[in-house]
Amino acid sequence: MMRASGQILARAIVAGRAAAVPGATTADVDGAVAAVIADAGAVSNFKGYGGGPGGEGAFPATICASVNDEIVHGIPGPRVLAEGDLLSIDAGCVLDGWHSDSAVSVHIGAAPDDDEIGQAETDLLVATELAMWAGIAAIKAGGRLGDVSWAIQASAERSGKQDGRRYGSVQGYGGHGIGTAMHMDPFVPNQGKRGKGVRLAPGMALAIEPMLSLGRALTRELDDGWTVSTRDGARAAHFEHSVGILSDGICVLTAADGGLAGLAPFGVTPVSLD
Repeated sequence: MMRASGQILARAIVAGRAAAVPGATTADVDGAVAAVIADAGAVSNFKGYGGGPGGEGAFPATICASVNDEIVHGIPGPRVLAEGDLLSIDAGCVLDGWHSDSAVSVHIGAAPDDDEIGQAETDLLVATELAMWAGIAAIKAGGRLGDVSWAIQASAERSGKQDGRRYGSVQGYGGHGIGTAMHMDPFVPNQGKRGKGVRLAPGMALAIEPMLSLGRALTRELDDGWTVSTRDGARAAHFEHSVGILSDGICVLTAADGGLAGLAPFGVTPVSLD
């Protein structure tokens, strides 16, 4: 059932990416994702999340739309996307009580030219997505949560050395367990030590979501009570997939191919649940 929820979300993320063009608003992107989720008979697990007992202050939309220096939890609305912006689309859905959660960061319009700034932003996206896949590849029954966190951290540091820059790995925000609720134990830090943390077991599911910036790792929350941005104004990226742990391997529940392409460079073949 989580795979079925994840497949709906994968299609919704594709629709969101297609809607994220110069001149579109972040509300347009939200609407595209919401339509796919609704048409599939699922519901958003973001809309109405959090807030007070009467729903005041709850998250008002289907996606988090975080632009440029915004890292996570941006609220979609009338903001117009411009050529060269960076946009993180983070969304989730519930199908028959089972949750999925996924995110992707994209350039708006054509990829930047090969000038210094454009190359840095391209490298940032590649490094963040690679760190996500490194963390996913480290997930296995019998392993430790720290193995996953360490793999994310080590990948980000390795990419930084290769790219000639030091990426800010955002602390205090990270992945989480997922299943009958969107956020469940354990919290999955994007920094850690091998061999430490809870032992992973078949039947667990984790959302893996590194967040890197082109500056420092310090953050600030905006006045809307949701949007988190880099404190120094540096651009940021965010990628996420939900992963199921089975006795004989893993399945990337929110990837259309179950994680086949993303895990191939790590020598890991996912289990098919399709």
